[in-house]
Amino acid sequence: MPVTNTDAVLWYNVGDFGKAGYAVPNWSNDVGSLNPQILDWTYLVGRNLFFIMHHEDADLRIPPSINTVKRIHKLYVRAANILAGRAVPPGENNMEVIHARPAGEVFRVFPTPFFLIRNQFMRRWAELILMSLSEAMQHTENRKSMEISTAFAGQVGQYIKRVYINMAIELFGKTRAIASADGFTLTDADFAGYNPGDFFTQTEMVDTVPRLDRVFTEDQLEVIAEGIPVTDLPDLSPWPTNLTTYYSSLRTDATIGSGATASATSGSTATSTAAPVIPPAPGP
Repeated sequence: MPVTNTDAVLWYNVGDFGKAGYAVPNWSNDVGSLNPQILDWTYLVGRNLFFIMHHEDADLRIPPSINTVKRIHKLYVRAANILAGRAVPPGENNMEVIHARPAGEVFRVFPTPFFLIRNQFMRRWAELILMSLSEAMQHTENRKSMEISTAFAGQVGQYIKRVYINMAIELFGKTRAIASADGFTLTDADFAGYNPGDFFTQTEMVDTVPRLDRVFTEDQLEVIAEGIPVTDLPDLSPWPTNLTTYYSSLRTDATIGSGATASATSGSTATSTAAPVIPPAPGP
């Protein structure tokens, strides 16, 4: 159950979900948290990612529909609201407990389609968000009883911000300077004018029919949609075609470990003029 031999996103190799390339964030050996702020954040972001990645857009190689784009927008604004609203700057006193403290909880993960996703936009967005969740689950502030710092918010929030910047630039034609500005959000006018065909190649706008045997029903997804405590998961490994396995098998220089990694058998959006500002990531 502890995962200490890799920092990669993990393959949820359980039944048909394993065959479909599902993934979960990597909690390493940090199975839970004493910090209710981090528990709230990982639950909210993980659950939203689960539903976004089960949309039909994920199976198509054409640009995502406006439905998915709006959901990413709302997830960004919601996650940024939490981080900006709850993070405490270093010069401000933290709330401290005296006689009581929150009960620790085990992290829940929401296995999500990832490794075999055909939509490259959504796959990269999912990768960044899964990495953000992994950072949050392994962060030292899981020991804190009440607060998260602006350093934590910047560390985990940088991935969500990168998703939004990439979406604004590549799907809406915004410049990097505009998309990266503090408080930037897409507007109702941007969404109304969404038309990737204006600047995508014809090849990117055409696709073949994907395989249809990995479209799970609501009942089939019921168990994983509730979130699974990481302590209830089987031993997990990275996706089998990973660099660790390749280099461990073929390279013998001192920088490569000797052991190979084992393979495991629509919503509307209201006009918004400014988003919450996620603190910058900590420097080197």
